[in-house]
Amino acid sequence: MKKAAPLVMIHGLMGSLNFYAPHERIRAVAVHTPDLIGYGRLKDTREPVITLASQVAHVVRYLDEQVGEPCVLLGHSVGGAIAMLAAQAAPERVRGVINVEGNFTLADAFWCRKIAALSDEAWHAEHARLVADPEKWLANGGIALTPQRVEWAREALANQPPETIRAMARAVVKETGDSAYLARVRSVVECGTPLFLLAGERSASGWDVPDWVRAVARDYVIQKDVGHMMMLEQPDDFCGIVEEMVVRLGRASQLHSFIA
Repeated sequence: MKKAAPLVMIHGLMGSLNFYAPHERIRAVAVHTPDLIGYGRLKDTREPVITLASQVAHVVRYLDEQVGEPCVLLGHSVGGAIAMLAAQAAPERVRGVINVEGNFTLADAFWCRKIAALSDEAWHAEHARLVADPEKWLANGGIALTPQRVEWAREALANQPPETIRAMARAVVKETGDSAYLARVRSVVECGTPLFLLAGERSASGWDVPDWVRAVARDYVIQKDVGHMMMLEQPDDFCGIVEEMVVRLGRASQLHSFIA
């Protein structure tokens, strides 16, 4: 019997996904939470220009060097775009994709467009305010304050320098706004890569998922009573949903192998 594929979780504009310890909450599979270039342990990595393409290449290298077998790729927010592009770049390394409110169109890049349009001085001032006041950041997202959530928010906000966030915001606006982006996403689902969609109940209505993506998705799950940062609000529920999706992918893969 095939073992379940490893789960590789790609964080969004504010990394990482380590803060709520998903590897302790998801027991059925091995969990990886790599940092993207410019984030966390890689915040000092010298990259001439941070782009979605350079982040995709970084993720593919990670899959080759650290995972070494086909995996399930999960991407949250900006990480959803990177996960889809990584699946297109290295289909032999990806058994399925879980897209968690990932960017499909520029309508999903509201915050990125705002950041990209600011002057350097204005953005650094805004970033300093964000880092200094995680409570306000949570409240603006409709998230009830608890000591644990505030600590996690503080960790996420301080995980990367303002230059990294600015570069990623500009990359998202430029690259997801290109017509070639959706064509690459379409090629992933048209080649048969299983796709799951996951959204928060409060934020689902603002997620601009094309009809053809919904049509091919294996499932579209809405996590109740949470918004875009669902893993910060209700990490156990989030990890339970994700684990169930990975297990379903594993069962489908075993059935396919048996029939073949």
